[in-house]
Amino acid sequence: MNSTMNVDVDPQTRDALSGLALGDLAVLGEALELREGARESSGLDPRSFALVKIAALVALDSPPASYMWQVSNALDAGATPKDILGVLRAVAPQVGGPKAISAAPEIMVALGLSLPDGQEV
Repeated sequence: MNSTMNVDVDPQTRDALSGLALGDLAVLGEALELREGARESSGLDPRSFALVKIAALVALDSPPASYMWQVSNALDAGATPKDILGVLRAVAPQVGGPKAISAAPEIMVALGLSLPDGQEV
């Protein structure tokens, strides 16, 4: 689909989409509530749950914003940067080297690290 559609979008929907595009967590309130319910039903502690979610992001070759949010959640739940590196190493054989290599700079940025010289995200 190469052309823009002319669709009537109500102001609340437009504002919600704009908020999501800007990373406004208040707009994601419902999703955050669902996340906590999912964590509780998983039987995992918050730290393990967050690390599993990072593993899923790597497997899916997720966009940078996903790493920013989930790495922050993992750190808030008590995970360390070393734990996150451990997740990357653990899933690399299953998801493939290219996905692990692709995730590494996203994780670095989410941890507030500078990328190696000559590398951009």
